[in-house]
Amino acid sequence: MNAPGALKGKTDTAALISAGRRALEIEQRALAALVPRLDASFARACEVCLECKGRVIVTGMGKSGHIAGKLAATLASTGTPSFFMHAAEASHGDIGTITRDDVLLAISNSGETGELLLLIPHLSRLGVPLIAMTGSPASSLARAARVHLDVTVAEEACPLNLAPTASTTAMLALGDALAVALLEARGFTPQDFARSHPGGTLGRKLLLHVSDVMRAGEQLPVVSPSALLSEGLVMMSRKGLGICVVVDQGRMLGVFTDGDLRRALDHQADVHRTTMREVMTSPGKSVRAGMLAAEAAHLMEKHRITALPVIDDAGALIGAFNVHDLLRAGVL
Repeated sequence: MNAPGALKGKTDTAALISAGRRALEIEQRALAALVPRLDASFARACEVCLECKGRVIVTGMGKSGHIAGKLAATLASTGTPSFFMHAAEASHGDIGTITRDDVLLAISNSGETGELLLLIPHLSRLGVPLIAMTGSPASSLARAARVHLDVTVAEEACPLNLAPTASTTAMLALGDALAVALLEARGFTPQDFARSHPGGTLGRKLLLHVSDVMRAGEQLPVVSPSALLSEGLVMMSRKGLGICVVVDQGRMLGVFTDGDLRRALDHQADVHRTTMREVMTSPGKSVRAGMLAAEAAHLMEKHRITALPVIDDAGALIGAFNVHDLLRAGVL
């Protein structure tokens, strides 16, 4: 007798691919069916959340509970104060976390999950609005809710039509739609998003400015326009930024890069007689210190350059950075 989960005979590659595609097609149809069901009830659910003075508490059991946890995290990170409450723990003390200022969003495919139904009397006593997301509009949970969001699916992707698959996908998608609608209604900005993700890559990209990654002072490869090309090469090599900035009385006149060096050598320039003014690119690309580091990275990619000088409003050189500085900062 084969152990549970053991393979019976040789696997059929075509059959595996076919099964996977069939599952995706079923879930795709489930999502498509949601679109026409986004009606006044969805708008009302959004309004209830926007009117909430406390938190949107999201709860569920089993697979629906996992979806609830993800939705609570998405809401919290996009401007709607929210947290996940495990439905089974609610009747063992966690129900005390619900206040009169909150909203409860309960997720259940059947709408008959016992642990969720136990919450209804407590919500009624407190006057807490209940938003139910179920696959059964006639269910007990749906009927008790102030707003019901219908996530009915025609079939699960599971060939036994038992394992929550298309239904949980529909819940996840509708939850995301709710979060996005609330985000837009609140006027949530990229900067707001970054403030709730300070430790992640997204936060670094959205919060870091050029001033946070640039080098300054003695680290800058600076030469005068009358300096010889040989001096510029020494300076560029010594500072390790990949560029040399040509400056006159503090003001940037141009830049000298590896590309400029190749062009100078192609024209057989004498490194001991040619001045930097003759071989520099003027005025050259530059950025301001207040620019987002991610924007500067995009500029570098667009123009295929690896380093940039930083100037102030008067054109004075105040810093410089290269792709390695962006990599170290986690911007790239």
